[in-house]
Amino acid sequence: MKTHGATDAARRGQHLLVVVGGHSGNGPKIGDVDFGPASRFDLDAATIAWYDYLFKNAQNEFAGKPVKIFVMGANEPREEDDWPLARAQATRYFLHSSGKANSLRGNGTLSTVAPAAAEPPDEYVYDPANPAPTIGGPLCCDAVHLPPGPRDQRPVEARDDVLVYSTAPLASDMEVTGPVSLELNVKSSAVDTDFTAKLVDVWPNGFAQNLTEGILRTRYREFQEKPELMNPGQIYKLTIDVWSTSNVFKKGHALRLEVSSSNFPRFNRNLNTGEDNGTGARFVSATNTILHDAQHASALTLPVVAGAARTRP
Repeated sequence: MKTHGATDAARRGQHLLVVVGGHSGNGPKIGDVDFGPASRFDLDAATIAWYDYLFKNAQNEFAGKPVKIFVMGANEPREEDDWPLARAQATRYFLHSSGKANSLRGNGTLSTVAPAAAEPPDEYVYDPANPAPTIGGPLCCDAVHLPPGPRDQRPVEARDDVLVYSTAPLASDMEVTGPVSLELNVKSSAVDTDFTAKLVDVWPNGFAQNLTEGILRTRYREFQEKPELMNPGQIYKLTIDVWSTSNVFKKGHALRLEVSSSNFPRFNRNLNTGEDNGTGARFVSATNTILHDAQHASALTLPVVAGAARTRP
């Protein structure tokens, strides 16, 4: 809108407000995490202030910078000039393992170092009859059965059909703010399957806080409007939109990526047959493989922010 708005007022009139909570409820404690008193958000007051600014030309909080976000980890609101942040550096974290990244017991790692010539791939079996369960996240609207928000992901990370890649504990704080994406080189025994990704902040005590997640149904890997089945055993390069976040990974914390083929019931299960999931009467298990050698590097791309803008008063 800022680039292509028809008028100067339209181009200059865009505002973005991102808070924690939403369907998960107001702060400071949301899910399993206490985000501190600055996370409290009064929707009614913000709405009135917005209309006062818009229609009465009130010089209130909306007269400042046009982007207002809440930075988790630092647990503070902040104003920015634009979104995504111009100063954020796209940083690739490559997937590594010796072929056994399955679960927390595995040997998957994340590193900014590109893979060596011959790293063995990781493999798991996705069974639609036993999908990886949803634990927390941006959920609506049945908190009794599916509690939303940040929740400890270790129960799902204990499954062999979930690949786990982690960095070593960080030597200093690192901020990640903006869109997150994952490039995977994959193959499958099925003609259609899903690949999921989840970015996790691992605390020194082991608590695995979910930050953002995404999914790709492989038959829509090229176009949403034109599904195309896979050839079993063929290697495909996929890009998964892992949505956006703003989080400071504190010193001593670790970055973690989960890769699987289900996050149910937030996302409906892929039956792996290429049939419509709403009417399909059969399903099959899929053996899914993630390649991460030098020829087929797989990497998580994070927007790393070196400096911080001023916080909101």
